[in-house]
Amino acid sequence: MKKIQTWLFYGFCSLLLIQFISACTVIRPGEVGVKQRLGKIKSGIMQPRAVFHNPFTTKVVKVPTRTINMPVVLDALPSKEGLSIRCELAVLFHIKEEAAIDVIKTVGVRNGEGIILSVLRSAAADVTSQFFAKDMHTSKRFEIEQAISAKMTEILGDRGFVVESVLLKSIRLPEKLARAIEAKLEAEQEAQTMQFVLDRERQEAERLKIEAEGIRDAQKIISEGLNDMIIKYKSIEAFRELSKSNNAKVIVTDGTTPFLID
Repeated sequence: MKKIQTWLFYGFCSLLLIQFISACTVIRPGEVGVKQRLGKIKSGIMQPRAVFHNPFTTKVVKVPTRTINMPVVLDALPSKEGLSIRCELAVLFHIKEEAAIDVIKTVGVRNGEGIILSVLRSAAADVTSQFFAKDMHTSKRFEIEQAISAKMTEILGDRGFVVESVLLKSIRLPEKLARAIEAKLEAEQEAQTMQFVLDRERQEAERLKIEAEGIRDAQKIISEGLNDMIIKYKSIEAFRELSKSNNAKVIVTDGTTPFLID
């Protein structure tokens, strides 16, 4: 009999412990909590902490307010020329803390990503249909991301969701178009290389021209500055330098200009 009473006591304690644990919900950082009693939402948003409640009549619905990164693959985005493009995107969004109750009532926490996905599909199709497929591989890529984000914000309105950014991670164009774009880019690179070579050769030709003009001008200045007196003076200087040399030399001169013979 004592054993049965002991087992009943331990069972009762375990039941109380389980009930105590189930009556406590921990709201972590990056979340807020809303109490729902018998299906009705109670006013008031609870900040991160431990919340005690009656597990039989009440539950705590936790709403994430941190940034959520939702990857999405869209297989048939239309382009301006009517092509279908496969695109991998990522949507960064969060739920406004003060709108947690409205989100639970109108959308539901579990369906939050569902409405974001639906809005993304619609907004992305509207935006990409205004751009050519090649634009997604150029500097217009950022413009497309911004346009999709703005369109999503416009559609969601005041539902409590904040779209932080839309990122185009990977774009797969039709094979023929991809090859055509690659060929065009290669041709542009070759043209830029050829232009560089031409510019370099043009600069070298300009340098040689300037150098030749400098030599011509120097020779012209020298020839214009020569006269009989200068020539005689230079001859005297030449005789003076020769007289300083210790080596034997034969000098043939007419008295004006020396000619040196080793």
